[in-house]
Amino acid sequence: LAAQAKTQKSGYRNEAQSILLNLPENVTLTSRDGIERVIEQVASPIRDSKNEVAVVVLVFRDITARQRADAERRKAETLEQLGLLAGGIAHDFNNLLTAIIGNISLASLLLPPDDEMADRLDDAKNASLRARDLAQQLLTFARGGAPIKKTASITKLIQDTVSFSLRGSHNRSVFDFADDVSPAEIDAGQISQVIANLCVNADQAMPNGGTLYVSCDNFCYDVDDATIPDLTPGDYVRVRIRDEGVGIPEKYMKRIFDPYFTTKLKGNGLGLATAYSIVKNHNGLMTVESQVHVGTTFTLYLPAAAEQEGEAQVEAPTKLTPAMSGTGRILVVDDEDAIRDLVEFTLTRLGYQVSQAATALQGVELYHEKLRQGKRFDLVILDLTLPGGMGGKEALKKLIEIDPTVNAIVSSGYATDATMSRYQDFGFRGVIAKPYEAAELGKIVHDVIESSNVNVVSLNYPAA
Repeated sequence: LAAQAKTQKSGYRNEAQSILLNLPENVTLTSRDGIERVIEQVASPIRDSKNEVAVVVLVFRDITARQRADAERRKAETLEQLGLLAGGIAHDFNNLLTAIIGNISLASLLLPPDDEMADRLDDAKNASLRARDLAQQLLTFARGGAPIKKTASITKLIQDTVSFSLRGSHNRSVFDFADDVSPAEIDAGQISQVIANLCVNADQAMPNGGTLYVSCDNFCYDVDDATIPDLTPGDYVRVRIRDEGVGIPEKYMKRIFDPYFTTKLKGNGLGLATAYSIVKNHNGLMTVESQVHVGTTFTLYLPAAAEQEGEAQVEAPTKLTPAMSGTGRILVVDDEDAIRDLVEFTLTRLGYQVSQAATALQGVELYHEKLRQGKRFDLVILDLTLPGGMGGKEALKKLIEIDPTVNAIVSSGYATDATMSRYQDFGFRGVIAKPYEAAELGKIVHDVIESSNVNVVSLNYPAA
């Protein structure tokens, strides 16, 4: 019996040792409700007086939520790092496009309407505008963390965006909106971009024709409801976009929101990554379900407005008018020679007197000098990002100290910067995002000068 007990004890020890050596760290189990859960397995030995393994304590932990949180954190870090790179590239790209688009549009304005070169210039401008859209997509991806949110009715935005995105397509759309959809706290331009991207993807996924089903309703997510991981409890506007396309293979499902991942021959891999970034930074969530040869459904959860002060409507885009002429002294402050020369040439042709400065310090000094001479500038166009430590916002503060009635327009390739959307909070009278056309520049300059009914107080300076 003693020998048998010893053999049995030895067998237990060998089994325990085998558990310690071969137990995998994690294992995936499927619960009764069909949900897969990741289980962490930890084995800890307890040794006897002879330092031999007597017992193995096994600890199992459900780490599904932790792994999901770690994956979200890594994705956020990746988006942030790539965003910094993309934002810098897009900013420089927009500066170059400003000179290209501005000169093309200026040349178009100067040509007779029936000139044979007009069509060629239009083609060049349209290609440049597509490049501008790509730069804007990079900026939204990079700076999507700062959407400028307003309370807006999302149903009309969805309907208009879907209809426009499917224009000319052989696929059709079907809308199903609840009657009481709440207004949402959204950046209308960014959310429109998300909807448009999903619609274009759906359209391309149905090459043989099909129907795009778009629904919108209110959704209250309770703290006790665990069916939607990563969604904070609260009131949401839920948007579903379902196609009848080819579907997404399972092996791609975990990567579709990764930056620069694409299965399209001509894709850039930014569409869904940008959409994901936008929704995430609206404090919302985007989920996807797909079945090959059946279709794909994207669901957006966007926070509902806290208070409903009447139904807010999304502003319609403004239409550009032909370049407006005018009079006045203009100071343009920009570190790009090509942009300064373009602005001076354009505004001079429209009747203005234009001076240039390459840095904020030079601009402030020139403004001060002209003010002392009684030749006050009627308008200053300030680039937001300037070399030398003083940017457009800081330069305006200096100008206001010199002349509290100064008129200034802010301009930047960072179109999503908060200063561009809340320019009046910083003392600016107008805003123009790079790249811009000659007619757009002429219009904003004309409007700001005309709307500025300020009595300028004459300042008496001692003779130099």
